[in-house]
Amino acid sequence: MANPLKQLAGETAIYGFSSILARVLNFLFVPIYTRTLSLVQYGVVTEFMAYIAILQVVLVLGLETGCFRFANKPDENPQKVYSNALTAVFGLNLAFLAVLVAFSGNIASALGYDGYRSVICYVGGILFCDSLTAILFAKLRQEHKAVKFAIFKTVKILTETASNLLLFFWFPGFCLRHPGTPMETLLGATPDFTYPIFAIFVSCIVCLLLFLPDWVKVRFSFDRALLKRLLLYSLPLMVAALPGVANDFLDRILFRYFDVNSEAWLASLGVYQAAVKLAVIMNLFIQMFRYAAEPFFFQRARDKGSKTLYAVVMEFFTAFCGLVFLGVILYIDIISLILGRDFRVGVGVVPIMLLSYMLLGMLFNVSMWYKLSGRTRMAIWITLAGLAVTIVVNVLFMPKYSYWASAYGHLASYLVMLVLSAVLGAKYYPIPYQWLRILGFFLLMGAVYGLALWVDSLLPGGLAVKLAVHTLLLGLYAGGCWLLLRGRYRIALQNS
Repeated sequence: MANPLKQLAGETAIYGFSSILARVLNFLFVPIYTRTLSLVQYGVVTEFMAYIAILQVVLVLGLETGCFRFANKPDENPQKVYSNALTAVFGLNLAFLAVLVAFSGNIASALGYDGYRSVICYVGGILFCDSLTAILFAKLRQEHKAVKFAIFKTVKILTETASNLLLFFWFPGFCLRHPGTPMETLLGATPDFTYPIFAIFVSCIVCLLLFLPDWVKVRFSFDRALLKRLLLYSLPLMVAALPGVANDFLDRILFRYFDVNSEAWLASLGVYQAAVKLAVIMNLFIQMFRYAAEPFFFQRARDKGSKTLYAVVMEFFTAFCGLVFLGVILYIDIISLILGRDFRVGVGVVPIMLLSYMLLGMLFNVSMWYKLSGRTRMAIWITLAGLAVTIVVNVLFMPKYSYWASAYGHLASYLVMLVLSAVLGAKYYPIPYQWLRILGFFLLMGAVYGLALWVDSLLPGGLAVKLAVHTLLLGLYAGGCWLLLRGRYRIALQNS
């Protein structure tokens, strides 16, 4: 019989590949978007992506997790469970798509995008396809078909990438050579915000078609009693997930209503999103860590000394996040060249977003207490508290400070959630975190960052000299971390 822990680790790596590939490719497209699209156009893309992210949670109804639970029950037929879930999701999303298509012109006008009703239809198509494939991907995970899962996800990602390349680099020239082409009924000949959204739409259709053999095998059925049990379990999960997603994306939507001091709020949103993309390097590391750490934490939960091990992991994690933070900030003069010239005005918020994502990663570590102790309901209240902070900061300060309010809103929100989770964790599942040592990493980060700013003010000029000094300062931080972590690795080995 296969080792279940080895199987879990292997599947985690496979699932992680497609997710990390998506983030990397998305990051690599930033230079294209910020050099081809205007500030306003990129702002529109950002706004629509926020709508999609929040609506996706609602339209799947939490049935991914519900299917996992019921399909594993000995008295339930897994095929019947997934069939009922697909029937419910298909019906809801078909109705939602029909409404979007029927009122696409009105919705586009209400949002201020007259003449772009097709984009509303594309968004509806994305949500329809993604909601259905979410259940089908859940079925693959249930059946431990990790390789098939990763292949389908990778094909989807590569399709979106290829579509973007064709649209931005080939389609405008094709339209010039073939004026009046039928494709111009779908997209304009000049690159605008419709291109990235249409590329996602195409990739979603391709992904749905990949599941065609699975669709043939599915027998749509409706078991009222089973579906009721599924929904009673799943809908609270959907409600619980909403604050977390809203906390990540709500600020993008609030620009429309509260960035009143800006002459063009969409331009501010575009600048902000470009800066966030530079900070995604931190988020990418955290995502990689989560894929490895979550099964690790559960795997070690019953081991003697596991809590001490978790505390040491937190210290190494924080130290490495500090290295990522300084690695981006100290070389920001080079990294910011990824962005188009007009977008670099927002680079000042990159340190704030990097620090925000660092706190988010620490929150992941600290929040393991309610997962390990089974007190998952606490997560709802912690996330709601963070969402409330996000709303208050943006509503109060966005009219005057624009995207700076959004950046600090994230920082304040994640800090509040981290503190709440740490305090509650100390009560219900105490882990001996060495908070003074962790604070030491932050003080070391701040000292190196401040020293870099001071040295920069004294340097006569020249990027090469500046980068050389920054490299030495980065080494100084690494040396300081080594001093703070001396002996901690040995403790980790003793408790592993």
